[in-house]
Amino acid sequence: MRVTKARLLLVEDDQALIELLRWHFEREGFEVVQTADGEEALMLAEERPPDVVILDWMIEGIPGIEVCRRLRRRPQTANVPILMLTARGEEADRVRGLETGADDYITKPFSPKEVIARVAAVLRRVRPALAGETLSFADVEMDTTAHRVRRGGTTVPLGPTEFRLLRHFLEHPRHVFSRERLIAAVWEHDSEIDARTVDVHIRRLRKAMNQAGPDLIRTVRSAGYSIDEAG
Repeated sequence: MRVTKARLLLVEDDQALIELLRWHFEREGFEVVQTADGEEALMLAEERPPDVVILDWMIEGIPGIEVCRRLRRRPQTANVPILMLTARGEEADRVRGLETGADDYITKPFSPKEVIARVAAVLRRVRPALAGETLSFADVEMDTTAHRVRRGGTTVPLGPTEFRLLRHFLEHPRHVFSRERLIAAVWEHDSEIDARTVDVHIRRLRKAMNQAGPDLIRTVRSAGYSIDEAG
């Protein structure tokens, strides 16, 4: 699996295991951010939401199971894939981890290839762009590798910001995003960006997309924007 700059938050306190996983994931193209502390993990996830989290059950500070619970409660990380990593192999513990919000559960010992395969599987399911696959919705297709967008077979030229906006919408079809959420996802909390700037780029995206078909960008009053066939 070769990902497209996927950001991995690795929460683990075993230094040897950290180095092993970091080496393998960076070789696969991931950006790896690591911490051994549950509280710091929550801070890092808030500052810049990761694309996937590998979370050990037994870590310093806040336990991994509580970190998972809190990540699921926060809007900006509610949908981020979380894989629990632990020496606990009992069925009751696995069920508890999954019920808390984990997407997968990996019991030690394991091979790095297994972990990478599990991460690849969950990313293909929830964030296909990061797995290097084509994104599509209605008659729109996006090749994230070639940086190309087509609608109904017609190429749609987009600027870099409009491309990132459309990619975010295609990764989360029918989800409504506030301007603040879009700034965090597309501009990564750039202090120079305000709500009016978001509106400008939405208009540019609409103009480009609507030349090849009906409007798919839906404006939800007092809430934000989404991509939806009911636009």
